[in-house]
Amino acid sequence: MFRALVEQIVALRTRIRERRVASSRRKVPTQVIQLGVIFLAVGVGMFLMRQKFVPETFGDLGHYRGAAVAANAELEPHYAGWQQCAMCHPDKVETKNRSFHRTVSCETCHGPASDHTSNPMGLKPELPTGREPCLVCHSYLASRPTGFPQVIEDRHNPVRACTGCHDAHDPTPPESIQECSACHNTIARSKAVSPHAPLDCEACHEVQPEHKVQPRAHVPKKPFERAFCGTCHAKGAEAPEEIRGVDLTVYEIPRIDLVTHGGTFVCWQCHYQHSPEAR
Repeated sequence: MFRALVEQIVALRTRIRERRVASSRRKVPTQVIQLGVIFLAVGVGMFLMRQKFVPETFGDLGHYRGAAVAANAELEPHYAGWQQCAMCHPDKVETKNRSFHRTVSCETCHGPASDHTSNPMGLKPELPTGREPCLVCHSYLASRPTGFPQVIEDRHNPVRACTGCHDAHDPTPPESIQECSACHNTIARSKAVSPHAPLDCEACHEVQPEHKVQPRAHVPKKPFERAFCGTCHAKGAEAPEEIRGVDLTVYEIPRIDLVTHGGTFVCWQCHYQHSPEAR
């Protein structure tokens, strides 16, 4: 009888253990529950934010607010367009369209002119008279395109208004600037303190006379092969005309063997032409 009782107790403990194991298998891990609560909270938050901050018509016309088209159409126009200016000022527009300012809209300098076109005598457009409007485009900035007319404000006719020398509708200067440094200030300053200082720009660049009048339409030619640099720097080469008479004991021209020096590289891959570091 005692054995039977022991067997019953063992069987009962076995069933209890099996139930515990089965219960632990069905139980969801705590970290899973926590992640689920976080994702649910984020989802509800995003939904509420969209309902509050995203316009109803967002997405009707792509990634934009669809109602913006109608809203912009209802705005009162401020710009008239150069075609409206041409109706009353054909001579000015014709002059501008033949000049360097042909791509500049009238309202770029004179401001929005919609009110002026609706009331020509009562509302006059702006008439820039100082230097500031011109300097927006023409003050010196190294990142501007090569040949773009630029000035340094405190050096170029300081205090005087730009319109004293330039017609705003046709700003071609009274006489063409002949020096390269007028447009290429950075290059000129580098070259002035370099071993190439005695050389004229045209010693290396083939420059058409028209370049000084229309610089972007007539771009100077640049050297494109090693032999060009060799005219001065190859062994046995004679001093160029530009520096004959200079004391070559002070200013010595570096000489190299064009066949072995630098391999297949062109000279300006290692040396900056306007300030070559070789001595």
